Amino acid sequence: MKFHSAYSHQSASRAISILCVALVFVFALTTNAVAQEDEDPSGEAIALFNKGQDAHEKGELPTAIDNYEKALKIVPDFPEAELQRGNAYQSLGKLDTAESAFRRAVELREDWSLALANLGSILVRRNSYTEAEKYLTKAVELDELNFPAYVAMTELRLQTNSAPKTLEELLVKLRVLTAKVNPTSSIWASRAALEVAVGDRKSAKVSASRALEFDPKSKTALSTSADIALAENDPGAADALVRRIEAIAPQAEATKRLRARVLVSQGKAAEALALINSIPTPDTQTTHVKNQLIAASSTNTGELEAQLATDPRNAIALTKLCATFRASDPAKALDYCRRASEASPNDVQPVIGYGAALVQAKRYADAVTILRRLVSIAPNNSTARANLATALFQLKKYPEAKAEFRWLTDNQPDQPAAFYFLGIVHDQLLEFTDAAANYQQFLRLADPESSKLEIEKVNLRLPVIYNLLKEGKGKKRG
Repeated sequence: MKFHSAYSHQSASRAISILCVALVFVFALTTNAVAQEDEDPSGEAIALFNKGQDAHEKGELPTAIDNYEKALKIVPDFPEAELQRGNAYQSLGKLDTAESAFRRAVELREDWSLALANLGSILVRRNSYTEAEKYLTKAVELDELNFPAYVAMTELRLQTNSAPKTLEELLVKLRVLTAKVNPTSSIWASRAALEVAVGDRKSAKVSASRALEFDPKSKTALSTSADIALAENDPGAADALVRRIEAIAPQAEATKRLRARVLVSQGKAAEALALINSIPTPDTQTTHVKNQLIAASSTNTGELEAQLATDPRNAIALTKLCATFRASDPAKALDYCRRASEASPNDVQPVIGYGAALVQAKRYADAVTILRRLVSIAPNNSTARANLATALFQLKKYPEAKAEFRWLTDNQPDQPAAFYFLGIVHDQLLEFTDAAANYQQFLRLADPESSKLEIEKVNLRLPVIYNLLKEGKGKKRG
């Protein structure tokens, strides 16, 4: 996902026009008092700069660049012209020249927060994250309302998979910014992307919607909205959003990458892989998506493990290996499940696998911690509920286990296992009436062959329970 942190041409023009007024005064002070105004070369440079600004706002970038460069030949130390020259080259995709121009602008005015933000932004686009962070940090220190710097910093944090605490801290700052007067579409879009990253989809939907109110063509907000739709298994909504992005930037690599994900959600994995393979020089994110697509179609554990050597955060490969080794090698499965949950923290499936692997490895206390968190996020996930119930049962936390098994019997009344364990829980809690009722339901549903041992145990236990009830023993129904 890319974020563009430069100001719009119109906003930049207004800002620089103010700076140019100051520049005129500087030139005026240094000009010979007896010289005529039309003999002052700075006047010609400013006129050329303004012509460049006019062309820039009209989208006539080659003309704008020509005028900026003519102005710089007359006055080489002209930071505003360097900045706008860099913006124009960046719009043309000529990042080397744009970076040089931004560096020169910072060299000429080292405490100019806008130039620092633009340089940091382009360094993020070029994956020079360490250097970018230096400039962006300085930019926000100089100007706490520097929206472009915060937008670029958001992209940096997401691209480098920063720790959740770091993302939360940045999100707090962006929420403050969006509460200020006139927040930009880009700030709302960045806030939405961070909210998705920390798992707050509900808030992300609102933030993305606000971004699109300001700018219906915000690629970042549209992409984030599509991400949310895919996460919520709504391929129709995702498809509509990607179509809007394709109308804006049909050939962009990020657009094709998102389209591939929609194709996968529509069951068209082969088409998705063909689309990804059509990209001539894929970036790191696209390569990661390609590896996931390959992993999704592979059943060979050796191939999947080989993929992890070059793509260690391939969530699909990790999830498959987590499931494959759960029975044969629980310790190995546990490692793969943990890594899968870390690689895809907003996807419940790897976390479910991790919880199940912890149960399989008999690490019940750890399983309870993970699964309770998961159930709070996905309360209707029966797999998570079943594993949580099992872990609590094994820890002999019968009152808590009872609640989970009851949820399972209420929501899956045709599954005998839940009634069997719920019967045992009631039995252990001396709730004999409820124990007998659940044992009887288990006997009605259980398969005589596959559940033979459990059926025998229940048939032996039921007469004992009935005698206890006749003697008035046990607790009242709970």
